[in-house]
Amino acid sequence: MIIAIDGPAASGKSTTAKLVAERLGYNYLDTGAMYRALTLKALRQGVDGEDENKLCQLASSLKLDFSVEDGRFKVFMNGEDVSQEIRIPQVSRMVSAVSRHPRVRRVMVGKQRKIGEKGGVVVEGRDIGTVVFLQADLKIYLDASALERAKRRMEELKGEGVNTSLSEQLAALAERDRMDSQREDSPLMKAEDAILIDTTSLSIEEEVEAVLDLIKRRG
Repeated sequence: MIIAIDGPAASGKSTTAKLVAERLGYNYLDTGAMYRALTLKALRQGVDGEDENKLCQLASSLKLDFSVEDGRFKVFMNGEDVSQEIRIPQVSRMVSAVSRHPRVRRVMVGKQRKIGEKGGVVVEGRDIGTVVFLQADLKIYLDASALERAKRRMEELKGEGVNTSLSEQLAALAERDRMDSQREDSPLMKAEDAILIDTTSLSIEEEVEAVLDLIKRRG
């Protein structure tokens, strides 16, 4: 099966998708991490987030590899482990601008489809069920209240040694949601045939079980 999991930032989709893939023995693909890696490369090379031509060149030359080691999803960019660096605030602030360009998205979607074409994969992102894998066997949309998502992101960043506040994260997520949902190409939205799961009051284990239950019903 190809299982597509979409949703806004901090809705729980990355952790849930990774654990679901682990339980099923499937491959796991975090498409958001791919855009973050591209953004990191752009930052390193001083490429403006509005320069679609240069971003397309970077995207075309981007070599990405993935692995799961000790339960942690690792991203390798041109052989370098950038799993931690793609999560820094500078990347988070710029990634929506980078990922909104239509030609950039076409390049990245091509890479994503190639990775998932053999099936047996859980793919998560913001346009998986609406663009990348329209034929996915199961489409799920995870969401949560803005306050809960901000709390989760704040705890995540504090765990990485980044000091932030709830108000800062509420504002950052509101801006990220605005950019993701209003971009002209592949905006963040729930696919018509996707099943909505509100994760506001769910633990990660409850989210995982909810998704696995849907998969069993489809099986």
